[in-house]
Amino acid sequence: MKKNVFLFLMLFFSALTLAQKTVSGKITDEDGVAIPSASVTIEEPGKDAILAYAITNSKGEYKISFTSAESNVDLKVKAFNQKSVTKQISNTDQTLSFKLESEATEIKEVKLKTRMITARGDTISYDLKAFDSKNDRTLADVMKKIPGVEVNADGTILYQGNAINKFYVNGKDLMEGGYGTINNSLPKDAVQKVEVLENHQPVKILQDKVPSDQAAINIKLKNSVTMTGRGEVGVGLEPFLWNVKLTPMFFGQKSQWVVNYKSNNTGEQVENEGNILAFGSAWEGRRVNAAQNDWLNVETASVPNLPVKRYLMNSVHYLSANYLTNIDKKKEWELKANANYTNNAVEREDNVETVYAPVGAQPGSTVTTSTKNNFYTDKLKGELIFTKNAKKGFFKNTTTFSQFWNGDRAFATRVGRIGNQSVQSPTSSFQNSLSTIIPWKEKMVNLKSFINYQDDQQTLTVSPANYLQFPYLLPKNNPSDPDQFSIINFAPGTDAVQNFRLKTLDTSHSANISFSTKGWTFTPQIGIDFSTDELTSKFNGQTVPTNIPNDVQPDFNSPLYQNNLKFTEVIPSASVGINYKSDAWSIFANVPVNFNSIRATDDMRGVSKSLNRTTFTPNIFAQYSFASFFKASVNGSISNNFGDIQTAYAGYMLLSPSGFNVMDAKNPIPQTNTKSIGSRLEYRNPLNNLFFNVNYRLSDTKRNLLSSPILDPTTGFTLIQYRDQENSSTTNSFSGEIGKYFPKFKTNLSVSYRNSTSLSDAFFNNVQFESKNNSQAYGIKFNNTYFSWMSIDYNISLSRNKQENIGLENGRLGINKGLNHNLATYFYPIENHTIGFIWDQVNSSDGQRSFNNGFYDLSYQFTWAKKKIDFELKWMNIANRKVFETYDILAASNAVKYTRIQLRPSQVMFTVKFNFK
Repeated sequence: MKKNVFLFLMLFFSALTLAQKTVSGKITDEDGVAIPSASVTIEEPGKDAILAYAITNSKGEYKISFTSAESNVDLKVKAFNQKSVTKQISNTDQTLSFKLESEATEIKEVKLKTRMITARGDTISYDLKAFDSKNDRTLADVMKKIPGVEVNADGTILYQGNAINKFYVNGKDLMEGGYGTINNSLPKDAVQKVEVLENHQPVKILQDKVPSDQAAINIKLKNSVTMTGRGEVGVGLEPFLWNVKLTPMFFGQKSQWVVNYKSNNTGEQVENEGNILAFGSAWEGRRVNAAQNDWLNVETASVPNLPVKRYLMNSVHYLSANYLTNIDKKKEWELKANANYTNNAVEREDNVETVYAPVGAQPGSTVTTSTKNNFYTDKLKGELIFTKNAKKGFFKNTTTFSQFWNGDRAFATRVGRIGNQSVQSPTSSFQNSLSTIIPWKEKMVNLKSFINYQDDQQTLTVSPANYLQFPYLLPKNNPSDPDQFSIINFAPGTDAVQNFRLKTLDTSHSANISFSTKGWTFTPQIGIDFSTDELTSKFNGQTVPTNIPNDVQPDFNSPLYQNNLKFTEVIPSASVGINYKSDAWSIFANVPVNFNSIRATDDMRGVSKSLNRTTFTPNIFAQYSFASFFKASVNGSISNNFGDIQTAYAGYMLLSPSGFNVMDAKNPIPQTNTKSIGSRLEYRNPLNNLFFNVNYRLSDTKRNLLSSPILDPTTGFTLIQYRDQENSSTTNSFSGEIGKYFPKFKTNLSVSYRNSTSLSDAFFNNVQFESKNNSQAYGIKFNNTYFSWMSIDYNISLSRNKQENIGLENGRLGINKGLNHNLATYFYPIENHTIGFIWDQVNSSDGQRSFNNGFYDLSYQFTWAKKKIDFELKWMNIANRKVFETYDILAASNAVKYTRIQLRPSQVMFTVKFNFK
């Protein structure tokens, strides 16, 4: 790893210190009038390759940096209705100005090597037709093939490895970050081009003042007013299967809307399409995905590392509607209304064999479990947003209400004992986020307010309670004294019930004023964060005496098994934001001082903890652009976390039937300090369709509490507790990716590598050790549409994960090796006829056992070209593989796990697919 770090730093700093030469000057016409938007390129003589390029600003000025070993280079100038100029110049720093002669031309923008990728300033445009294949139907199908762009399994779009901050359609942000619906359902035929807006600052009043390191996506449609959408209706067997997708869309100049209904029992996970994937700018206020505080859980079957469609046994109905309209004549004010409802039922089943290595005096053991789950989700969400985003002001208010009526079930077997488990968990959530930026002379005033209230109620029931009757380690008085442990013996036929309720109020208010001078923007800010949590819980169960002499049975009516905790946190803060923007440099930093005041009280359990601490938590990001195509950046931060209510309660809670959790009332409030530094070198050249990035990050975390679980090796039941002990963890990670599109062969190819090493203190069954983990991953992505009769998409990744517990006699847990590849190839033997073949392969190995899981699909599709309707017959999981087998390492419990997971059987579907227009 040290060698990798050294090589990366050499590359990074070498890039910053290349022997660059800079040419600058001014372009005017014959009358001396400045010519804006003229292109200036540097090329090596006799070679058809552009080294660097620049666009003149409104004053006709340009500045271009390049690196070349040649003694002379060619400088070329092109502009609207002007005669082009080519001049050979020496490879030195110099100032050159040009007067161009008038000449009628048809040049509309910087003309690059091909028209499929064009660039102007920070905007890179992709012609969708250059990347699609005959089998592609939606925007997402084509987006996956664009160089420099990646689409994750959850729908998140990455550009150069980083998530985008906005997703626009014709310049409007209808979906407010939940863009999965449009990406998956917008017909590709409606799209003219995809634009990547690099370094995108979404708040217009901050543009050219506060830089951004994130990119945005803008989808430009062929028509300014577009009525479109996508639909599918499918049936199949066996058993009876259905798949319905209906997503009409309208995109106009004043209003936009999308209505979406999707339902299936075929394993397609459509209910997450409304999740917020792009969070915009912090200046817009706070955006969060509402979620339950899932403290209580049934035992849960494992999820395989497979495409979801292979294992998800579901029955889902998902309905959503998004609406945007301008409410003033200037089209500055927008009203957005979003709503969605989810009804989902999921089944899951697995069998697990866990092998625990000996730890200290604890012998090794093997524990077998099996779990069958039923998860029920009912969720309703509504959102109302008012926005003004103009050069002369900004206002945004977002009001969100969410309601959950969820329930989970489990039928679990552990070492021969059988238990029925259930969790009922209704949750109500309300959020309001307000942010406004008001211009004041040459300054800007920003006011922000965020309020979040949530009420979680959960009840966990285990029946019969003697499912928990194994030698169950529960301390009577002193958790650190193993001689004080007791055995709970539940009465046969009774239930164990854990009740829980958590009321949470979070508020955050701040005010700042910004002023700019010579590219610098300074933003002093004051703010206050206030949060309060009220936790009540009680465990109920009926016990009978054990056969152990002098054993004392627990009294579940005692405060030991109850909580009545109030956790309050008040954080006044003062900070200064520093931003700088120029042609080459983007710098932003925040220097905050926080005054943390935390208090946790529970009179029933004798908890009275407080902490008052002043912290300094700066962060900085600096990016330098050079040689037209390179960007180099560094970033660093210091953060502090002082725990939350999950680390303060002192009464025992059965958070899962696999074990109790407890915090010692005498332990202090947790404190975590994290320092991290990272660097990145990025190259993106739309002239030759080449993109790459390399990244390095080092982080160091120090904590004052150390997790110290106690395991019963005969059953796998665990008591989770914490020690008042300083501990630390360190992580080094390196990653790189290079991708290129070959237009002559219509091929997109990328290669990636990742290496991460972490070292952390650990404590298990009263034995302390260090846990070391090294993971490596190699990936290749390839797609080709060169042949008119075939298209191919292929992804392969190789992984190697080595975990070792240093200081334990049996701490070498082994090496987990994995292979994952996905092949999708389509043949077009006759016009409008398509034959498809999909192969998913997931393998894992521990060096002794190998688990190979292969899946194959076959499809035939006929396209009624005149009506743009597809008729598809698809056979999935041809081999009828019903079980997924895999191997994992559990470093925290010094164990390895072998898992068999139930999969979807072979099934046949007939589907009709169509566009709404």
